[in-house]
Amino acid sequence: MARDTWVVAGAVLTIVLLAGLYTVYGIGMSMTAVDMTGMAGPIGEPMAMGPGTTWTWSYALLVFLMWWVMMIAMMTPSATPTLLLYTALKRHGSESASATKLSLIFLSGYLLIWGGFSLLATGMQWLTETLGVVDGPMMTLASRPIAGVVLILAGLFQFSALKTACLRQCSSPADFLTRHRRTGSAGALVMGVHHGAYCFGCCWALMALLFVGGIMNLYWIVGLAVYVLAEKILPNPRIFARCTGTVLILWGLWCILTSF
Repeated sequence: MARDTWVVAGAVLTIVLLAGLYTVYGIGMSMTAVDMTGMAGPIGEPMAMGPGTTWTWSYALLVFLMWWVMMIAMMTPSATPTLLLYTALKRHGSESASATKLSLIFLSGYLLIWGGFSLLATGMQWLTETLGVVDGPMMTLASRPIAGVVLILAGLFQFSALKTACLRQCSSPADFLTRHRRTGSAGALVMGVHHGAYCFGCCWALMALLFVGGIMNLYWIVGLAVYVLAEKILPNPRIFARCTGTVLILWGLWCILTSF
């Protein structure tokens, strides 16, 4: 790889590692992700841990940072193929002198979208904990039937036209970069935001599954991150997504039927 590509790849790896460490150690939270993973129980049946933390704006900010850093660790790897191709194209074009800078701006735009998702996720977590739907200390759905419904809805989304359209863009970096080509720093930011929007449209329902398995359950975090990457790089992503959707629907039905 050329120097610019190595610099961008190194920056991505550093970002993912730092975000991963932040997520694993749950900085600022009452327990680390390792602790929560070790105490995880069956879906919809969290371990009784007493009352959770009282929500304040400072705690909400901490939860938002937890979500956003976790999204950075989970979603940056799946954006890397597009990012590296973008870097290579810039290196061979008229903006070769700015290839590294433009690539990092592109990545910043992508991560801004997941910052927006993290804001929504924080609000949802606050609401569901207040309503008693999510167990605060373990950060997971406290009802097996509700967990089953979430699994079913996530599975149905895998068959939707929105999923198909967004996945087509995410799994074809060359096509995306050709269709949405812009120049300059502002163009790089817009392209990053645009790519992040497609990725959000493709993966938001899958990220909602963190409420099922536990927001800080490392098995679910790593599993979803690997799945999202696989969905974008394996051949026939549409078939892969629909097979996963079928599994999620059946799993959700099983959770509901075995909860009575």
